Amino acid sequence: MFAGETVKGPIFAYNDAVVSYLLNRTWIKWNLPSSSSLSRTADLERIFGAIGKMPGLRGPSDYKLEPPRNSALVVNSKEPFNAEPRRDDLVSSYVTPVDFFYKRNHGPIPVVDDLDKYSVSIAGLIGNTKELFMKDFWKLPKYTVTATLQCAGNRRTAMSKTRKVKGVGWDVAAIGNAVWGGARLADVLELIGIPKCSHVTPSGGKHVEFVSIDKCKEENGGPYKASIPLIQATNPEADVLLAYEMNGETLNRDHGYPLRAIVPGVIGARSVKWLDSINIIAEECQGFFMQKDYKMFPPSVDWDNIDWSTRRPQMDFPVQSAICSLSDVNMLKPGKINIKGYAASGGGRGIERVDISIDGGKTWVEASKSQKPGIPYISDGESSDKWAWVLFEAQAEISNSTEIVVKAVDVAGNVQPETVQQIWNLRGILNTSWHRVHVQIGHSNL
Repeated sequence: MFAGETVKGPIFAYNDAVVSYLLNRTWIKWNLPSSSSLSRTADLERIFGAIGKMPGLRGPSDYKLEPPRNSALVVNSKEPFNAEPRRDDLVSSYVTPVDFFYKRNHGPIPVVDDLDKYSVSIAGLIGNTKELFMKDFWKLPKYTVTATLQCAGNRRTAMSKTRKVKGVGWDVAAIGNAVWGGARLADVLELIGIPKCSHVTPSGGKHVEFVSIDKCKEENGGPYKASIPLIQATNPEADVLLAYEMNGETLNRDHGYPLRAIVPGVIGARSVKWLDSINIIAEECQGFFMQKDYKMFPPSVDWDNIDWSTRRPQMDFPVQSAICSLSDVNMLKPGKINIKGYAASGGGRGIERVDISIDGGKTWVEASKSQKPGIPYISDGESSDKWAWVLFEAQAEISNSTEIVVKAVDVAGNVQPETVQQIWNLRGILNTSWHRVHVQIGHSNL
């Protein structure tokens, strides 16, 4: 590469790092000359021309080819498209319908023009680079995993009411539960020579990096990427998938077609969509979304004194719950009401208890919990889905205006903090404080 040289794309300016990545990707696909032979801008333009025609692979630079979406979604950002379902739609069923699964994007939705030519390269500290096509993934045993994905920014809007935060505003529905189908990542890595439950490869690889084919402004037009430890990737019990199905159907474009990572129990930011390559690396991914985003800072840190290097990337999501049958403010008549919502915890930790208060947290009752219809939920039972949320329900008699509160406790005894102030952070992530809704009682004139 040439120091300081920039290649212009249709919208994005490609810096040295992005160019280096794309050139490397092109050499793998097309067996083009090494970088030592590239000495003029014309050579770079030739390479980028090849990238634009790369079979099966396209990451648009604009929003002209966006897929259709359900009109019932609450749109929080149009470009890039970020949306969530209404609260009552979210908990209408244990498995979230694809149309009502939250949409989280950082750029235009990628397009695969020819599935037969689409492939994922696996490179890095493994020796020779491997190129796998969809037929290779389909040949491996297919596993299904019921897992809840949650955006780290879920409930950010409520946190921003305490103090201003940076990020897309989300209500309580940047979360969803789906049945994901695909090949276990442990099987894929074993196929290329990395044994199950490996901590390190012979060449020193300790992390598995997922690289998308999209274009993100945060990466200066480069792809979204994130990583997980090799031991997690190669452990079959971790249930990490390279998924090509969602709820029994082929992934749609919004959710990562044709292939995405699913990392159960971890914030959604690590389940990278539209996979282009997988790299075995010595250190964790150095991309923007691992190093300068999705990290949990204390309330004392602001944009004037932040030091990103002092915090590790967030992985597991903490215990969380929210009421979905009521809005933030509700006008109701006196009488019995149903209180419904969800609760979930990361790391495969089941939900031990969901507590409901109808007097602002002074007294509590336990809500009922369920997962699969007709099967009793036991937090650590073999019949329960350990990576999935529970839906809760409680009935209460309301006679006066009040505040209704929910909090959850997981099997490790972790409980949600009482107030937002305790966990406020400048990026507005991991708002797991007690969820509160207000009820005002109106009396009929009849």
